[in-house]
Parts: sequence; structure tokens; C-alpha cells
Amino acid sequence: QMMSQAEGQQRDLIRSIECLPASGGISAYSIKNSSFVGNCCLLTLQRMSKLQRKLSFASGTTISWLEPKISLANHFKNGAAQNFPAEINKPASVREEQSIAEPCQLTREPEEINPDEELEDICEDKEDDLGAVEEQRSVILHLLSQLKLGMDLTRVVLPTFILEKRSLLEMYADFMSHPDLFLAITNGSNPEERMIRFVEYYLTSFHEGRKGAIAKKPYNPIIGETFHCSWRMPKSNVATNAGADSSAHSPSEQVTLPKDPEGQAEPDYYTVKFVAEQVSHHPPVSGFYAECVERNMCVNAHVWTKSKFLGMSIGVTMVGEGVLHLLEHGEEYTFSLPCAYARSILTVPWVELGGKVNISCAKTGYSASINFHTKPFYGGKLHRVTGEVKQNMTNTVVCRVQGEWNSVLEFTYSNGETKYVDLTKLSVTRKRVRPLEKQGPFESRRLWQHVTESLRDGDIDKATEHKRALEERQRNEERLRIETETPWCTKYFLKDGDGWVYHKPLWKTVSAAQTQQTDSN
Repeated sequence: QMMSQAEGQQRDLIRSIECLPASGGISAYSIKNSSFVGNCCLLTLQRMSKLQRKLSFASGTTISWLEPKISLANHFKNGAAQNFPAEINKPASVREEQSIAEPCQLTREPEEINPDEELEDICEDKEDDLGAVEEQRSVILHLLSQLKLGMDLTRVVLPTFILEKRSLLEMYADFMSHPDLFLAITNGSNPEERMIRFVEYYLTSFHEGRKGAIAKKPYNPIIGETFHCSWRMPKSNVATNAGADSSAHSPSEQVTLPKDPEGQAEPDYYTVKFVAEQVSHHPPVSGFYAECVERNMCVNAHVWTKSKFLGMSIGVTMVGEGVLHLLEHGEEYTFSLPCAYARSILTVPWVELGGKVNISCAKTGYSASINFHTKPFYGGKLHRVTGEVKQNMTNTVVCRVQGEWNSVLEFTYSNGETKYVDLTKLSVTRKRVRPLEKQGPFESRRLWQHVTESLRDGDIDKATEHKRALEERQRNEERLRIETETPWCTKYFLKDGDGWVYHKPLWKTVSAAQTQQTDSN
């Protein structure tokens, strides 16, 4: 009843505000019903009064960011959805993008996604065609003329035709396209083998993260945007790719899953679940988390993307770190990410990685140093990578790696053996995603669906219109939060020092279960 009353007061208030003169004071309003609703409305009027003194509105201006976007009753499931006036001169899909509720009005309680609702992804959006990039050369030249060397591009709105058809959050998920290698890490019989397996998985993850040879930019996630998916990996495949029979592991390393109450055996596959969320807009920070409960392993990471104009290329620094937790062994592997560069942006743009990254495990004393080499101006190979794994206490190198991160990698071990990994022949496991109709309004594919559809149709103007509607709504909402001093509320990730941590990580769940079991004993 309170929410229903508040809705009515809010609608009346909006109509009154829109009818206010362009200048002059605000007359007193008689606000009835509950004191809670009255206080809220009076506070809004006071803030509007302050804002009106700061800004000069043209006659008839509508303050769209005060307009209720989705019925509160609909969100709280205790009433029918209300229809609010919409701008009829805009396409329905654009009005829909502008009509998604202000994120903090939405229920910010974490949603448990059932992997059984997810279906194998059938999207095949390879970015191998220059398309509109070739046709819009003059636009790119004009944009470059406005930029300065070393300029931060975080707040620069780039043209739509250079976008690839997925969000940055989904790109992070595509780094997990080899779940067999990921799950095989914990099968390593000793710390040295587990570190080498993690390096192998790490280096094979970037190839599938790129969709084609052409360098295009994923969508900048909207604050509060999320992406969910999962992978199913047959247990037999993990055992085969681990390079060892399951009998080679100790009983403590084997996972025996209980049968369900009906007596049916558990599935013969492992499930890896993934969730990502855009936790900050300025600076743009993404958090992502993946776990496999059956294998007692999870990875948590946060990334701040800083982009700069470098003349004929654009550089993106991935600030942040990730931590892989192997709970079965009590080990944590901390890792960083390389920089990315979009080269030859006036001709055929392509991507290369550069910089030095480190992987370390404090418990075991093993670490890895990996160098992604950028191509020198004259000569040299593309996409070259070198690295070594060593035991810090003895300063002994136990493995060296060289090759190309998007082609063939060569691993040389301390015993003289050599292993080659051809990334172009590695099997890719398709992720599983819920259908659009089952996704929430802030899930990546549903949020950007009209932009993606327009890009697939080659309608750049329409894609730009949808993209602009999303960006404008985000700016308006941020402006309102600043004016009302309302902090942003994340949904899945919590601030932890300089980083972000998933709200219910596997290491906490397992620890709580062990404590409960100890207490019961």
C-alpha cells in the first residue's frame, strides 16, 4: 500500500514539476498520505529548487531523469504494471531503452541463475569484415583530428561502426572458452605441475577472446549491467586433457558427487558458472567471477580499462588483478592482464597484446613471468610471447614457453621434454546463455539487443540511435545520483580495498560448510 501511494504521489509530483515556469520560485505543495511519502516528496522539491537555481531550463523542458521508468509495483511483484506516457516520436525500441528503471530503483538483491535454464549459444558474430569502417574513413579522420597524443579516451564517445556485436562483459566470458584446460589445473599432481597448467590455460584464453582478425571495440558496459553464462564439460574430457588417468590422483583429489534424493546419479559433466558486472562507470571497472563447485575451484577478478590515443593506434591498459583459488590444495594464484593495442586504425585495424604479466602462488613459491612482445617498427614477428615458470626459493626455471598467443605455443620443461599447443586446433566449448526473454533488463544481451540487431542488419544510423539512448540514460542517472548524493549499489560484487570481490565466493561457502560440519561433530 505504501508503494502504491508513493507511485501516485510521484506521478503527481512529476506532472507538477513539468508544469513549473522556466524561472521563479516553487510554490508550496500540500502533500498528504503517509509522512514517509510526504517527506520524500518535500525533499525532492527542495533539491529541485536548488537545481533550478543552478540550471536555466528552456520553456517546456522535461526533466526526463525524474520520470519513473518502470512501475515500482511491477518490480516489487505486488501490483499490476502502470503505463506511463512515452515519447511517441521515437521508435518503440528506443523508448524501451530509455524506459528501463533507474538501477537503484530495481531490486539489487543478487539473482541465482539456474544453469538448466541456459541454452547452448548459437551466435556466430565473427568480426572479419571491415564493413562500414571502410566506408566511414572520413569520419575516422575527423575524429582523429580532434584527439591529442596520449589523450585519455575513457570519456570519448567513439562512432558506432567500429563496435563489435557484444559487450565487454561478454568478452571476458569468452576468455573461458577452454573450460577443459581450466578444470585440469587442479588435477596437477604437484605445485609445479599446477602452475604450469595454469600458465598453459592463461596463454590459450586470449585467442578465443578475439572475434576475428579485425580490431573492433566491444560495447562499453552500462553501470549495473551484468552477464551470466555457463559451460558444461564432460568429466571424461577433463581427465583426458589433464594428461593423466583419474587413478593417478590421491583419493582426496577425486571428487565423488552424492546422488540426488531420487537416487539418480549426478550428471557426467562439470558445470562452470560465470557472472560479470559493471561495478563502476568512472573509472570503468568490471568485476567477473567463475566457479566449478564440483572441482572446488574459482576465479575472481576486477579490471579497470584505461584507453589512450597513441597516434595511429589506441592502447588499452587493463588495470587490476585476478585470483584463482584451488580450494582442494589451499592455493591462490594471483595474476595480471596484458595491455591491448588496436593498430593501423586508418587502414585495416588489428589487435596485438603487449607488456609483462606476472602469475604467483605465495603458498608454493612458484611464479611465472610472461612477456607479450609488440611488433618492432622494422622486422620482427607478430603476437610473439615468451615466458618462464620458476621456483622462487631455489631460483630454478622449471618451464620455458615461446611462440604466438594466437597460433602455436612451445613449452620446454626442465627434464628436456617439449610440448606444442596449436591454438587454432583447440576445441572451443560453447557457452550456455539464457534466452533473451528470460534475461533481466540489465543483462548484456537484452540491454544491447537493438544495437546488436541494427549492426547485424548494417543499419549504422539506427544502431547509433539505440546506443545514444542507452548512453544518455546512463549520464542522466549519474547526474541525478550526484545531485541527490545517492551512492551506487552493486548487485553481485562488494568493494574490498582497491578491488572487488564476488558476494558469495566459493571459498566462503566451503569454509562455512566445513565450520558447520565441525560444529555438528
